[in-house]
Amino acid sequence: MKNMSRTLGARLLLASSMTLMAFQVGCGASGNSPNVEIIQDMMVTPALKAQEKEEFFADKIGSRVPPANTQPVGFEPYAYTTNFEGAKSNRNPMAGSMESEILLTGQKYYETNCAVCHGHKLGGDGSVAAKYPLKIPALNTDKVKGWSDGQIYHVITVGQGVMGQYASHVPQNVRWQVVNYIRHLQKSE
Repeated sequence: MKNMSRTLGARLLLASSMTLMAFQVGCGASGNSPNVEIIQDMMVTPALKAQEKEEFFADKIGSRVPPANTQPVGFEPYAYTTNFEGAKSNRNPMAGSMESEILLTGQKYYETNCAVCHGHKLGGDGSVAAKYPLKIPALNTDKVKGWSDGQIYHVITVGQGVMGQYASHVPQNVRWQVVNYIRHLQKSE
């Protein structure tokens, strides 16, 4: 009886091992075969177009807002949202670094987002300046040159006066590169 149960156990173990191996080979574990989807739409979820209805949700809204109190991976909340003077103490981790990679990234974002108003040489004479109802501030003045890097970063992040915030246009990790590019242009004069 003991031998029979051992033999049965060994056969069961062998059968389950062979089934598992066959399943792995059949599902592409070897890397040579395409993957087999056991449950549809589990590997690539269907995408919705912007503002498209989604019957799954009770409110039928497909574009969902992230859950409250969540943050994207790597996001660091900005501590000086209402404190321009406090932003002086915000230290530039790339301070003084004028490497070409940093300046080229800063230039790309500056020319895309800032030059249209502030101009390519910081003079406040961008392509919309003549049409704008208010005088656009120049960034090459003694006042702005006297600001700390943290204060320039602050204005990019939360805006100032009639200038809106650019936190959604210029990624967190790039804003310091834009600051360095502005400093580079200020020194070039």
